[in-house]
Amino acid sequence: HRDTPEDNASLPWSFDEATKPRVDEILARYPTNYKRSAMIPLLDLAQRQNAGHLSLSLMNHVAEICEVAPIRVYEVATFYSMFNRQKMGKLHVMVCGTTPCMLRGARDIERALSEYMGVEKFETTKDGMFTLGEMECMGCCVNAPMIAVADYRAGVEGYSYNYYEDLTPQSAVRVCEELKAGKSPRVGSQTRDKAEPLPGQTTLLEPPPGPQCRDLN
Repeated sequence: HRDTPEDNASLPWSFDEATKPRVDEILARYPTNYKRSAMIPLLDLAQRQNAGHLSLSLMNHVAEICEVAPIRVYEVATFYSMFNRQKMGKLHVMVCGTTPCMLRGARDIERALSEYMGVEKFETTKDGMFTLGEMECMGCCVNAPMIAVADYRAGVEGYSYNYYEDLTPQSAVRVCEELKAGKSPRVGSQTRDKAEPLPGQTTLLEPPPGPQCRDLN
């Protein structure tokens, strides 16, 4: 960490009043002598409140709650890629880059989004709307390629994290355009129902017949 005017230990940070009940609920899950077990869910909650990133004073506050040395929180925050140490855009768009998505066109999607946003990977747009990132396997390989979008615009209560699957460069840009406009694009596959075959449903096209061994009427 390098201190900046926007991120240093002298800047106050704490959970707001609306979020404190959720902090108490998280702590109640663990024995009082194992508060450190609440570190990851508390960091996740704090990141949502803090518009998508973990500042130094935020991490220090979580360390106080968990009753651990601050370095223990720093270790966790820098180990997991889901935690962001830099300021993020209101919409964090992550392109899956693992083999199935790459073979299905993830690089083309990344290029299209980069051109649409006017930024390179890991950069934030000048208006603060988008940050373009990447993520390793999102676990929906059957619907590759895909992106995940974390929406920090509405704080803790309105936070959302959604997958958009079976994308093309054009549909990926359309999803981002709709999100920017405040619309709610279809979540999940953009071309099929869940993970059915690409040509569409091929079995169970009619209601299954009843058992032949007895008359259900």
